Amino acid sequence: MIVVAVAIARLHNLFAVVMLTGIFSLLGAAAYVVLDAVDVAFTEAAVGAGISTVLMLGTLALTTSEERTAPRDRVILALVVVVLTGAVLVYGTLDMPFYGDPMAAIHQHVAPRYLGASGAEIGIPNVVTSILASYRGYDTLGETFVIFTAAAGVLAILGRARGPGTSKPTKAEREDAEV
Repeated sequence: MIVVAVAIARLHNLFAVVMLTGIFSLLGAAAYVVLDAVDVAFTEAAVGAGISTVLMLGTLALTTSEERTAPRDRVILALVVVVLTGAVLVYGTLDMPFYGDPMAAIHQHVAPRYLGASGAEIGIPNVVTSILASYRGYDTLGETFVIFTAAAGVLAILGRARGPGTSKPTKAEREDAEV
């Protein structure tokens, strides 16, 4: 995955980048399967390698296939936005309980029951998979439906035909306009 990530950062051909991001997502899904998190692997494969790759290819069909270098002031603005967003996200985590804190709210109510009873009740060795597939099955189905609906909406917007009078001029029409 590291090799693919470095290749993504170094390439300027956007089609190759889109293909490599799909490969990266598939490698991530395979890693989740190895870790016995099949539910997360399924989501990564469907969303990361599936619909994201299709949406990026659709976007690529509307743009050029080579990356253009942005002006320096836009690069600095983008960097400032990324740093500020990261700072806000880090600030948002400051009031969270420490990792592994036994007195955190999550460890006092539902988690002990899930950890203690899910293996016997469901028969799935991974607790996360048993929770998402059985205890919260309808919730997971709803989340999948929301993702599918959002993807269908984006594809409908990207594939929408241009209205009358908004089509691109042909080469002959451009040449006539120049004369």
